[in-house]
Formats: sequence, structure tokens, C-alpha cells
Amino acid sequence: MSNDTTRIAFVCVQNAGRSQMASAFAEHECEARELTDSVEIVTGGTQPAESVHDVVIEAMQEKGIDLSERTPREITHEDLQDCDYVITMGCSAEGVCPASWSGENRDWDLDDPHGKDVEAVREIRNEIETRVTTLFDELSTDQRTGA
Repeated sequence: MSNDTTRIAFVCVQNAGRSQMASAFAEHECEARELTDSVEIVTGGTQPAESVHDVVIEAMQEKGIDLSERTPREITHEDLQDCDYVITMGCSAEGVCPASWSGENRDWDLDDPHGKDVEAVREIRNEIETRVTTLFDELSTDQRTGA
């Protein structure tokens, strides 16, 4: 990884819903915008679940994205140390962001899809997709202006 790589972490408690959707949309944006060499996506949870929520898998399949093979993982201080952005999903990131970390933390304050019906999860999914697209628009502008 080179120094000009932008690292973005999507973090939530279980890493089984919101952060999985966000990282999948971010990966799609990287490919669509030809940023796979300059953006690295990291995702994890502070207390990861056993698997991605079934309703999340179903909602993402409607967008042509398969999350069925993904496994929630724990996020560590080391994972976040070199991140430029740590985006939390509406759950506390306390104890996650190390004191020496100099990146930007954003909280998207999204409803947890766990236990919700597919219609509610679709709304959360669509909000995440919009926010990820907006984030990448911002990153593309920053890269063009040298910010």
C-alpha cells in the first residue's frame, strides 16, 4: 500500500448489516470509478456476529451484490491506525479509535437492520448507498483539487 492510498473503515457493533452494506457499496464505487489502486476499504465490528443478517443479504441481492459469503470480523486498533476515515453506523465507536489516530470520524446514525423486515432494510440500504456515493463524490473532488 502506498502513502497516497485513502483508507476508509466502515465500523459497527456486529459487522453484520450496515457496515457490510457500506463496504460492499464502497467496493462497487472503487471499481466503477477506477479507484481500486488508490482506495482501500476496511470493515469490522466491535462485537462481530456469527454471520451477515439474512435480511441484509436479501436486500443487497436485489442490488446485484452478494454478501452471502462474507463473514463479520472484529475491527482492531491496528486496522484503524492508518485510516483516513472511520465511518460508524450509528453505534458508538468508543474504544475503537485510538488516541493517536489522526483520521476523520463520521457517524452516519443509521437504524440497525437487525430484526427488521426487508422493507425497512431496503430503506437503510438505500440511505447507505446514497451516503457512500456522496462520500466517493467528495473523495473524487478532493483528489482533483489536491486537497
